[in-house]
Amino acid sequence: MALGQRLEIRQGQSLVMTPQLQQAIKLLQLSNIELNEYCEQELEKNPLLERDDGPPEPEREHAEAEAPAAETLDAALAREDFSKAEDMDASHEDKYDSGEAPMPAAPLTDWTTVRGGQSFDGEDGGLESSVAAGGSLKDHLEEQLAIAALTPERRLVCLALIDAVDEAGYLRIDLDELAGRLGTSRDCVEEVLRVLQGFDPIGVAARDLAECLSLQLKAQDRLDPAMAALLTRLDLVARRETAALCAICGVDAEDIADMVAEIRALTPKPGLAFGTEPVQPVIPDVFVKEGPDGLWHIELNADTLPRLLVNSRYYAKVSKGARDKDSKNYLTECLNNANWLVKSLDQRARTIMKVASEIVRQQDGFLTYGVRHLRPLNLRTVADAIQMHESTVSRVTSNKYVATPRGVFELKYFFTASIQSVNGAEAHSAEAVRDRIREMIENEGKREVLSDDRIVSLLTADGVNIARRTVAKYREAMRIPSSVERRRQKFGDSTGAELR
Repeated sequence: MALGQRLEIRQGQSLVMTPQLQQAIKLLQLSNIELNEYCEQELEKNPLLERDDGPPEPEREHAEAEAPAAETLDAALAREDFSKAEDMDASHEDKYDSGEAPMPAAPLTDWTTVRGGQSFDGEDGGLESSVAAGGSLKDHLEEQLAIAALTPERRLVCLALIDAVDEAGYLRIDLDELAGRLGTSRDCVEEVLRVLQGFDPIGVAARDLAECLSLQLKAQDRLDPAMAALLTRLDLVARRETAALCAICGVDAEDIADMVAEIRALTPKPGLAFGTEPVQPVIPDVFVKEGPDGLWHIELNADTLPRLLVNSRYYAKVSKGARDKDSKNYLTECLNNANWLVKSLDQRARTIMKVASEIVRQQDGFLTYGVRHLRPLNLRTVADAIQMHESTVSRVTSNKYVATPRGVFELKYFFTASIQSVNGAEAHSAEAVRDRIREMIENEGKREVLSDDRIVSLLTADGVNIARRTVAKYREAMRIPSSVERRRQKFGDSTGAELR
């Protein structure tokens, strides 16, 4: 077969992942905190971007002006799967074609006019302002070390031990490894550890739960031989096997019940009493409220939306003084980046509104009647309804929260698997079935414990086609003990003694 060269012309369609489009896709999946951090970085890098700190202006009608850019992004987000877009070389994200003509700064929707604040009734939330960073456990232990009577060598060992204490207060390092690293003996490390375990809070630097509880009982002068034996078999305590515990500890069932009550009054994680990092409250991106007309009204939370402007006056001023080609290209690139970022933020807000509105339309039964009326829903259903790709809907629903009259939920909460009904009727939501299982177990009679098989029978009678292993999986996910464990909790074990 002879080889040769020839020229061909072929026509085809493809989507080019421009840096601008990559940026728009990236903004979709950012949470409101990450979005604000990203915008702060862009404000530092781009001299043509500035924060809009002025009062919100009334919303302007400018659909025609913003339509070209919005339609371009909508079309791109609707027809392609960008699930691997973030894997592309990050070095290309900030490279723009310097020869590209500056994009005019089209007026955009002022999303700051959408209802802001942290509540529907206008009061200040104040939750995030009340979160304050307290002293950490490490700082608290080092303060006590400063006044401890230790030699410089042992003080160094104690510092290494403090560094190995996790936020719950447990020691997470092997003593032999630490001794070898510091060039000392294990006996020396154990002696220093005993000193550290005498620091406040009591129970700190324990290597396991039994040691943590024993340190606290020892401080209360309650670590007798029977209690020490009980701590060696905490697994039996968890399973409420009173007869076995009586044999191990050499006491009767009543004493076991008193000892277990003492253990329950202790602190299993003493380090959690000290702050590590401030807890970041969940700030909803969308508000859903029932209006006077009985319909659900969806509003963006303006407090989570960065307000950025392109300083065209500054661009016009400095561009006149630009003499060389590099300076002109830099200004052009900054203007393009600024315009596209503002457009991308506007597009992100509109996409969130589209997805949230469709979710509310699909799950209006949940909003009205509760979790029992949560419908099975998947990404494709929402994507087809708003004419976007599933990957776009997935990004929009990640790390986004909606405040409803029934609480604050992540948007992904409303996407649940379906469980078939018995007679081919409408399928049931997995979340609704889990709630029914939880309610059945909570409403068990005083002398009745429902097994998984019994729960399957009750659900089948209600029209839910579910397997026993599925019931067991849902029950374990909700951290509900098995029927055997619940029976022990209610009636005690074979000795008839009940642990209170």
